[in-house]
Amino acid sequence: MSLYRDEGIVLRTQKLGEADRIVTVLTRRTGRIRAAAKGVRKTKSRFGARLEPFTHVDLQFYERRSLDLITQAETLRPYGEPLVTDYPRYTAGTAMLETAEKLTAEEKEPALRQFLLLLGGLRTLADGAHDPRLVLDAYLLRSLSVAGWAPALDECVACGSRNRLRAFAIAAGGAMCGNCRRPGAATPAPPTLELMLALLRGDWEHADGSQPRHRAECSGLVAAYLQWHLEHGIRSLRHVEREAAPITTIDEEPG
Repeated sequence: MSLYRDEGIVLRTQKLGEADRIVTVLTRRTGRIRAAAKGVRKTKSRFGARLEPFTHVDLQFYERRSLDLITQAETLRPYGEPLVTDYPRYTAGTAMLETAEKLTAEEKEPALRQFLLLLGGLRTLADGAHDPRLVLDAYLLRSLSVAGWAPALDECVACGSRNRLRAFAIAAGGAMCGNCRRPGAATPAPPTLELMLALLRGDWEHADGSQPRHRAECSGLVAAYLQWHLEHGIRSLRHVEREAAPITTIDEEPG
């Protein structure tokens, strides 16, 4: 058994016994870790507040056969402070934490790119420069891309054509042209696909200038695409503030 250090972002905490917690952390080098934190629920705990969700922390662990033990915790940046008082940003951030946990299914499997995406996403969300819904959708699209599930957005997923992209088929993996489109596929407005592509590429000038109806349609497609690829849905998404936008399907398209 040995000591090791890593920096990470606290994803979730659970009660353990009368005064302890199990803390789930996505770390830079080690990947996702579930570790015990002794006595952190006591009012006199030295580092209980440093192990709250959204916190970017530097940690020391004591490796054990079961749950590793957190022996030191130093706050690097408390991203939760600007989020907990702003409901749209808080719910978007919660969905990001839950997604990060779902996309790092194997414990202690290095996931540097997922860690960096989450860190950047929380920083952007906390800074408040962009609509929280856009930040969330950008994070979800990029996380799916890192996981190997990037949707095709600028060419037909079936034939590779870049012309007349008229549909978005979740099960097929993205956009489809008029010749390849499938019954039941969504038919988003062209600016919606352009917005999704901008978010995936980090084109914030384009994203910030998008219209609310295209943002709402984009959010619906991103959420549906994400949950298609995960064994379990992201429960936090139901709390995210989103404007209702019907997603038209091919079957509903006027003949």
